[in-house]
Amino acid sequence: MNCTLNLLLLSVVGGLIFLLIHVTREARATALSCQWLMGTCSVNSVTLPDGKSLSSGVFVEKCKYLEENKCLGICINTCKLPTQTFFKDHMGVDLYMEPNFEDYSCQFNFGVPPPPLDTDKALKEPCLDICTSARRRREIGSNSGPDGLCPQV
Repeated sequence: MNCTLNLLLLSVVGGLIFLLIHVTREARATALSCQWLMGTCSVNSVTLPDGKSLSSGVFVEKCKYLEENKCLGICINTCKLPTQTFFKDHMGVDLYMEPNFEDYSCQFNFGVPPPPLDTDKALKEPCLDICTSARRRREIGSNSGPDGLCPQV
């Protein structure tokens, strides 16, 4: 019985150590390899669901992708949601991305699960003022989606 308990404890501790190494490695790799797409990035600390702080975050100072496409819907549908899904399904790492649509920064939180879609703040944002589609809709007098939300989300 003691041997079984020791193996279980070793398995749990080993799993936690693996997770800590894995999420910090993903953060460092993302910060180093994705600057060509996103712009200047730096690794930072995030608060994990258990309340502990870990250097498993990546802060994108001003996302080139969002700045160039100028569309909240494109950010959400071709970057945020697919990237979160990719890391969870193919890398085994939870990722919650928090784009800031005012200054075009983005916080990647590796090791933090994303909230349900119906409570994700990013999906409740209105169209960006700089969005060319939103500008065209305003020119022809057409509204955005429900409650002024981006119809592309």
